[in-house]
Amino acid sequence: MAPRTLGIEEELLLVDPRTRRASARAPQVLKAFREHGPGRRVATAATDEIDQELFRHQLEVRTDPSADAAALHAQVIAARRTAGGAAEAVDLALAACGIVPAGYEEVAVSPRDRYRDMVDTFGEVARTGGTCAMHVHVGVDGDEEGVAIIDRITPWLPVLLAISANSPFSSGRDTTYASWRQQVWSRWPSAGPTEQFGSAARYREVAQTMLRSGAARDEGMLYFDARLAARHPTVEVRVADVCTDPEDALLVAVLVRALAETAARAAAAGTPAPRWRAESVRVAQWRAARYGLAGQLVHPQTQELAAATQVLADLVTEVRDALEEAGDTDRVERGLARVLAGGGATRQRAAFERTGSVEGVVDDLIARTRASWSTSEWEADASAAAGA
Repeated sequence: MAPRTLGIEEELLLVDPRTRRASARAPQVLKAFREHGPGRRVATAATDEIDQELFRHQLEVRTDPSADAAALHAQVIAARRTAGGAAEAVDLALAACGIVPAGYEEVAVSPRDRYRDMVDTFGEVARTGGTCAMHVHVGVDGDEEGVAIIDRITPWLPVLLAISANSPFSSGRDTTYASWRQQVWSRWPSAGPTEQFGSAARYREVAQTMLRSGAARDEGMLYFDARLAARHPTVEVRVADVCTDPEDALLVAVLVRALAETAARAAAAGTPAPRWRAESVRVAQWRAARYGLAGQLVHPQTQELAAATQVLADLVTEVRDALEEAGDTDRVERGLARVLAGGGATRQRAAFERTGSVEGVVDDLIARTRASWSTSEWEADASAAAGA
């Protein structure tokens, strides 16, 4: 059986490299992109499309669906290169991190009626919602399978947040959290973990209740941690911070796929979904956001605190068959060793220790984000994917 397809969406910060502050100049960047094009492409490049987000200090890039991890890796980097070139054309830089570290030049909403209405409706929740996440889409065979997957993977989603945590600095100071983005994002009334649905009909009933209440203005604002995508036959997992290192992004993505495949097989075999409550998942999510992989996590299987190393080892055990069949085992084992040694939040704090300032953290983020598409490391995956 072929592995399930994956797709990645990344939200990226636009930063003025002179002031190190987030810059609300996405319209100029998009104009430069339209006028000058994406520049040099590779055979595995994504749709070469960049788009605006809720605020003008953000851009969104995305990949096409792919079942091959190497091709997806190459697409992520090609999309970043496209966006980075357009930003540099107007003297800006990209930073792949979960929240604005050093402040804003101004906070400006992107020029779409939908975005303006969101700010009018949700007020300060929306005005402070300019965070940057990574969303992973995994292919499913219809809504029933998708809901069965959501009902089984939800307790593991805080672990994915801990792996990706990449937003410790906000407003010029250390928040003490590994993922402050998650804390800010959780203010939206439709955001966070869900109870088990049991069926696609029940999922749609809950969604309609939220829409009628005004907690979401449309299906795109159903900000569940894992949801049925509105326009694609996928489950969309939305818990991760955007990662500075594309290898960390791929690690999260292939773990999402392995969890989804494992859950789908359990559902098809008639294995009941494990019982859990949304309150327990929120506690696990808070702990993952607070400490990342530097502290203990709530174990999804026991609901007890356990060392991060043990939780990650048990995650691999849980999904090992799916990882091996997709050819992802080595990538995951290397990746987990890497993030345990130092993930995104740890790297930002190390930059602060070296430089003594949040501006130094921003400089480091800009440099490492640019290196993600300008070094030769990704060429091996691009060549492998092109020859596949």
